Amino acid sequence: MTHGCMRRFARFVSFLAMLLNVATVHAADCVVLLHGLARTSDSMGVMEDALRSEGYRVVNVDYPSRKYHIERLSIMAVESGLSHCRLQEGESVHFVTHSMGGILVRYYLRHYEISGLGRVVMLAPPNKGSEVVDNLEDVAGFESFHGPAGAQLGTSPTDIPSRLGPVDYPVGIIAGTQSINPILSQYLPDPDDGKVSVESTKVEGMTDFIAIAATHPFIMRNEEAIRQTISFLKSGSFTHN
Repeated sequence: MTHGCMRRFARFVSFLAMLLNVATVHAADCVVLLHGLARTSDSMGVMEDALRSEGYRVVNVDYPSRKYHIERLSIMAVESGLSHCRLQEGESVHFVTHSMGGILVRYYLRHYEISGLGRVVMLAPPNKGSEVVDNLEDVAGFESFHGPAGAQLGTSPTDIPSRLGPVDYPVGIIAGTQSINPILSQYLPDPDDGKVSVESTKVEGMTDFIAIAATHPFIMRNEEAIRQTISFLKSGSFTHN
């Protein structure tokens, strides 16, 4: 073999080693998806496919969001995701959540530790609660549709979001700035996504924050939201222009 051939062969071997290393890192990471209130795991399907295409192991948890209070849903949903990640022998466990799913993760981590916790991306989370709940929780039919957990998502000091405190783990928050529900938006400070204001998505201690042109019901399917989610999972930060 000539000296030039040997150099090319060495570069090829190095390239294969790099690919193997990247594949190994991704294969060790498990991402738990938690949908929002009154939704199902199907709503996170586009995000699931995108993360799988990046090489992550994904557990898309389905939980009865309208049946129980946040305290019970948190343990039910988070531990379901963790148990499936452990079955897949993932070394790091990340979370990607939509809306109330972020509150479930915050509640769980306020009371329990997760070994191998990686990064958390929250899409449109009501981290400071929602004024929609404040104004409509006593309206007939609100609790029957949103369940007991929905009534816990207001902005008062006694509501769950206000009682969780700062976060002390890597959290990236993606807020939406567009609304397709002008009726609900009238209760919210502008800008908002139709369910929660941009300001209310923020939490003390967050690692990074970005607002994008997306609505609350569809932000988890938004191409930019997915791109930014992958960026944060990989690097711990969003891509800011």
